[in-house]
Amino acid sequence: MKRFVPLLLCAITACGAAVGSADQRPNILWITSEDHGPEMGCYGDEFATTPNVDALAKKGMRYKLAWSTAPVCAPARTTLITGLYPPSNGGQHMRSMVPLPDSIPLYPAMLSEAGYYCTNNNKQDYNVRSAGPTGWADSSRKAHYKNRDPKQPFFAIFNETCSHESKIRTRPHKQLHDPAKVRVPAYHPDNEDTRRDWAQYYDVVTKADATAGKLLRELDEQGLTDSTIVFYYGDHGSGMPRGKRWTYNSGLSVPLVVYFPEKWRHLAPKEYQTGGVSDRLVGFVDLAPTLLSLAGVQPPEWMQGQAIAGEYETEAPKYMYGFRDRMDERYDFIRTVTDGRYQYIRNFNPHFIYGQFVSYNFQTPSTAAWKRAFDAGLCNAAQSHFWNLKPAEELYDLEADPDEVNNLADSPSHQQKLGELRDALYQWCHDIRDVGFLPEGEIHSRSEGSTPYEMARDETKYPFEKIFAAADIATRRNAEDLGQLKSLLTDSDSAVRYWGAVGILNRGGDAVNASKQALLAALGDDSPYVRVAAGYALGKFGDKELQRQGIECLIDVAPSKPETNVFAAIAALNAIDKLDEKAAFAKAEIDKMPVGEIASPDKRYGGYPERVLTKIRDDFKANAASR
Repeated sequence: MKRFVPLLLCAITACGAAVGSADQRPNILWITSEDHGPEMGCYGDEFATTPNVDALAKKGMRYKLAWSTAPVCAPARTTLITGLYPPSNGGQHMRSMVPLPDSIPLYPAMLSEAGYYCTNNNKQDYNVRSAGPTGWADSSRKAHYKNRDPKQPFFAIFNETCSHESKIRTRPHKQLHDPAKVRVPAYHPDNEDTRRDWAQYYDVVTKADATAGKLLRELDEQGLTDSTIVFYYGDHGSGMPRGKRWTYNSGLSVPLVVYFPEKWRHLAPKEYQTGGVSDRLVGFVDLAPTLLSLAGVQPPEWMQGQAIAGEYETEAPKYMYGFRDRMDERYDFIRTVTDGRYQYIRNFNPHFIYGQFVSYNFQTPSTAAWKRAFDAGLCNAAQSHFWNLKPAEELYDLEADPDEVNNLADSPSHQQKLGELRDALYQWCHDIRDVGFLPEGEIHSRSEGSTPYEMARDETKYPFEKIFAAADIATRRNAEDLGQLKSLLTDSDSAVRYWGAVGILNRGGDAVNASKQALLAALGDDSPYVRVAAGYALGKFGDKELQRQGIECLIDVAPSKPETNVFAAIAALNAIDKLDEKAAFAKAEIDKMPVGEIASPDKRYGGYPERVLTKIRDDFKANAASR
């Protein structure tokens, strides 16, 4: 990695970026707010109180539809810092902390090499580790562009945390917005907790707007407004349930407002107009190449986004993409694409319900209240959807159905659009070499000696087409594919075998019982992930003896010894938790599991198995008390 700096400097020099003074290149200011969708006045929300960003939009331009690419902080920020889709480098799971190749620097390092003073105040929260320098001159609560040499151009980020989901549930709270006047989305039950949390969300968005106003006034006081390009955006959708963490528009859509002073108007997007609205689709993957383009640095070919402004601005893409994988202690696997009007969602874990119990998320009052309402039979079909198993495919008309409650995937008149977006999504998965089709632990094990990004591009380590085809068959739920799924269980590749077991599981009790011999054999597979999928299938759908064998396999994979694989442990405990009382016979053994002893590649997610185990034990106690 010692060769990183001179090679990078040569690349910058070759593409014509002059290392000059501040008056030769623009200053760039990013103002971000956490857990904040486009609920703002400038986006037509009359209930919102956001005068500062509204004023910025009036003198600048806003984007009609911008996506964070991931609906939760760390994967979304991983997209920003790399200019890569995290599923292409293994950084899509929360707290995955995978290494990057030496050849892929973070964008602040590239800007720094081009002569910029780069500061971050102060959140990073990435899912990747860079092999080289980060490029930040300062990344702390004190980081500020004013500490630079005045002759040096700056790039500065200020992250506002007051709108984080944790602030929605802070009590007591002085209400600024009237809960009675909230518009409750069609997917939420209309109750006191929902209205209060939505109103409090609008309150914290107002606070984030006030911070933006303060930073813009400070820029003006420094005499820098006329020399600074400003971006304002949220880091993903609102912290309300079915917003943050979910790949609906409510979780991915963010406000994005840009301002280009007259001095730098020639670098503005070609459609830029004062007070204008851009129809261009913009994702977080586009922001790193855009920054480089504004600084006069040609974005490297390995970046997967497009520059939306600057010297190297590109044509607008036809589609925009998003993803969801493990969220804290719960596994999931969703990919999505939009053309701006329609959104297609592909669920590769349809054997899990949408509303899995993520302990942090359930601390929000409206989340728990929603689940109680569903359990009490008080929810209509649109409100109940979240607590049921997922279909393989979803298609929504964002204009006619902005709350996305009317799934058009089976609509005869929408089959052409469904096929178009499905093809676009599948092509994207192929193009980025999406490693999400591997169990999380295999992303790490197959990358030993290199990185997930490099592994994904090595056909001997990751035969993408074969594994993708297995996943596609497994999650379509066509009964006629059962024989093919059984054959997948004998494949030489463990990921293919995993999808074979998942496919049988997805097809329910009849398929499991028709495949019991194949699944029993899979309980002895070399791969713990194959064993988990087979154990869950037998535990959920088999007769009493098969259930016991399946659950005993899950307990063996789960954390019963210090050397347990943390990824396999999370997967096994997720399965045990979903089997509820069927696993009660093993309560004594589950109570003895020493979760705290599990070795974990990163301390930030080593506690996830314990969260699931705590949930299992609490459920056992609650069930015993109710009997």
